[in-house]
Amino acid sequence: MDAELDRFEAGGVDPATFRHHDHIRLGFAMLQRHPFTEAADRFARGLKAMTARIGRPEAYHETITIAFLALIAERMEGHAGFDGFIAANPGLLDKAVLKAWYPADRLSSPLARRTFVLPPASALS
Repeated sequence: MDAELDRFEAGGVDPATFRHHDHIRLGFAMLQRHPFTEAADRFARGLKAMTARIGRPEAYHETITIAFLALIAERMEGHAGFDGFIAANPGLLDKAVLKAWYPADRLSSPLARRTFVLPPASALS
């Protein structure tokens, strides 16, 4: 996994084959390697470089990236490996999991793409 994570950070991962499962798996690995804020920065940089490389920088979504990393970080306690982690948290493999906290219009907003936005207060209570 270390080599794959290094390849991701170096821009060597093929965007055509990088699926949601890969986002979760590499996010988990990044969070094992670095504290949350550093992992978030490094992961975001890797994704931004990937989307820029394919000529679609607008495909990067800050809120989705940070929210998924936060969910992974929150739930990875007690899981040394990804297989056990994902077996205990299969809902993370569903891209729609954020709908539990975010209304579609908030998550699809230009602001949410550019910067991390919190879910509405009603979703947090």
